[in-house]
Amino acid sequence: MGSRWHRVFTEAYRFLAVGGVATIVAFVIFNFLVHGFNTGQEAVLDGQPYLGYVIANLAGMLVSYRGSRSWAFKDRPPTAPDGGRLAFVAINLATMAIPIGCLWLSRNALGLDDPFSDNVAANVIGLFLGLIARFYLFRTYVFRRPVTLPDLMQNPLQVLEMSEMPDVDGPVDQVSAPPTDRSTSGPALPPAP
Repeated sequence: MGSRWHRVFTEAYRFLAVGGVATIVAFVIFNFLVHGFNTGQEAVLDGQPYLGYVIANLAGMLVSYRGSRSWAFKDRPPTAPDGGRLAFVAINLATMAIPIGCLWLSRNALGLDDPFSDNVAANVIGLFLGLIARFYLFRTYVFRRPVTLPDLMQNPLQVLEMSEMPDVDGPVDQVSAPPTDRSTSGPALPPAP
């Protein structure tokens, strides 16, 4: 298996682990807000599953960003000066429509409004579809392609320019670029002591 696929699988399992923790956080908050965990008392947002889903997933999004930035995509620098936060939030909000659509379909088209049906529609089917979309979009638009030593050795200036563009391909390990002299009049000067 090539280094590109190794990196993809490494990022995928880390992304799934981070997503799993974020999902547990969102799942617990959603069920508390909408269903009250069957405590016998009326839930805070009983009858408002969409609002409960959005609130729960905003909390899960915070967990997801921190885990994605510091672990799942740690070898990919962010594409923007804000650490990719704006693109991360925009992608999460856009892909949140997928599980909300599944929840709407389950409740309105199929007439299922029990806790089990809500969780299967939003937190199983919708979450799986949204997860695939987010993984691709984060790798493409939030975190840059890592710069690797073989890339640097072949063409250092082109790699430095390309590393600023989002890309889904590239080898596993990230290395920082060595200092280069951009002049054409002679060799680079050694760094000052």
